[in-house]
Amino acid sequence: MSQLLEIENLTKFFGSVHANDQISLSVAPGEIVALLGENGAGKSTLVKSVFGLVKPDSGTIKVKGKEIPYGDTATAITNGVGMVHQHFQLVPVMTVTENLILGDEPTSTGFIKMRKARKDAEEISERFGLAVNPDAVIEDLPVGMAQRVEILKALRRDVSLLILDEPTAVLTPQETDELLEVLRNLAKKGVGVLFITHKLREVMAVADRVVVLRNGKLVGTTSPKESSEAKLAQMMVGREVVLDVEKDIATPGQAALIVSGMSVLDDRKLEAVKAISFEVKSGEILGIAGVEGNGQRELVEAICGMRNRISGSVRLLGSDLPNLNPKAAHQAGISHIPEDREKHGLVSSYSIAENLVLNRYDEIPFANGWLRNLSAVSDNGAKLVSDFDIRTPSASLPASSLSGGNKQKTVVARELSQDRKVVVAAQPTRGVDVGSIEFIHKQLIAARDKGAAILLVSAELDEVLSLSDRIAVIYGGKIVATFNSKSADRAEIGRLMAGSQA
Repeated sequence: MSQLLEIENLTKFFGSVHANDQISLSVAPGEIVALLGENGAGKSTLVKSVFGLVKPDSGTIKVKGKEIPYGDTATAITNGVGMVHQHFQLVPVMTVTENLILGDEPTSTGFIKMRKARKDAEEISERFGLAVNPDAVIEDLPVGMAQRVEILKALRRDVSLLILDEPTAVLTPQETDELLEVLRNLAKKGVGVLFITHKLREVMAVADRVVVLRNGKLVGTTSPKESSEAKLAQMMVGREVVLDVEKDIATPGQAALIVSGMSVLDDRKLEAVKAISFEVKSGEILGIAGVEGNGQRELVEAICGMRNRISGSVRLLGSDLPNLNPKAAHQAGISHIPEDREKHGLVSSYSIAENLVLNRYDEIPFANGWLRNLSAVSDNGAKLVSDFDIRTPSASLPASSLSGGNKQKTVVARELSQDRKVVVAAQPTRGVDVGSIEFIHKQLIAARDKGAAILLVSAELDEVLSLSDRIAVIYGGKIVATFNSKSADRAEIGRLMAGSQA
């Protein structure tokens, strides 16, 4: 079979960092190839080279037998290469339809045919089973919906090779299953698929071949039939990885976080959280399970002082927390791992070390009054980079230099190293590799065992089931059921997440 994509001896340096080292791989028409590796292994650099976003130092890239010049995205698109990016390439203030046609607008006598564009948006959304409102403004959408738009934008053009860089990192299990079915259907039509993921279950479900990178080098090629999740994890990390969460039975204390009758509006001024009440005790993890867009984001932001509550209260260790005051929430003892690390977790132009003290830069030992202690900031940065295995040559580099997973580890390192009484963790392992997931899970369990009350919000039902001591299911902005993790039934929780009361 002639190859759709052929990469030979591709090499790329970033300064002294060997991002890609003599990598060769191929993708045939109708073949789904999964690209695995730890954060910083060189996966994104490789696929960005194919799409023309990165210029390799040496090697060749051929699509349909024709060599593609370095750094030429237009030629890649012309030859049928489409890419879904890890970080959204969308204009926040534009609608879904406007983003889909951007750069390829249907026109007539110099005017954009918006009615046709909207109809086309509805048609492609329906055809690929990725429902989204064509009139919705991107900045008003939850991240799962925005990811759908990113995928549809790539599929709108006739693609022969579709590259996906962690396409399911922000999708729910149901949305992930839908996307995997889309990939299968595309492959049946002869489209080649090269996708990066950290979710080994997806690889086992949909991939024809698996290519594994480690430290910029190709270390192995296999297939789901010849391997297992445990073997793939070991290939990625270079050691045995414990995929199941290991934890002792929780010994909860007093209620540390009490939410009473809280209602919150979303960005459209509609009620997203409806008179919710619950409590999280010291020494336990309460997991919130739900399909994204059912009020989780608004709930977390209201607790952490980022969004106004229209009614109800939040009490932390017996004290009421004020509205719209993230600093007060932090000082009261809340650590917050936000769901969107790019928007709310990091300042990309600041150094890694500065980001690691972002919410306590004015506290001792990092400051004395108006005078900052830069050596303390640097020392703390170096320590946390080592302790949390953040892959970077130096903590003095800007956060923008990190891979997506290492950015997430930076946020987790900052929040879990502060020994706060309450941890609000929203999507704590989104977009990180299996080794890092194992590490972050251990850190959350360790914080619980030290007496922290942890509120876990995750689109990964497996994560909620394995980490939580108690599980609350949210639907339509309300808590519809609460379970002890020992008695929780995955199928029942899935039904409740979908709105079924059966």
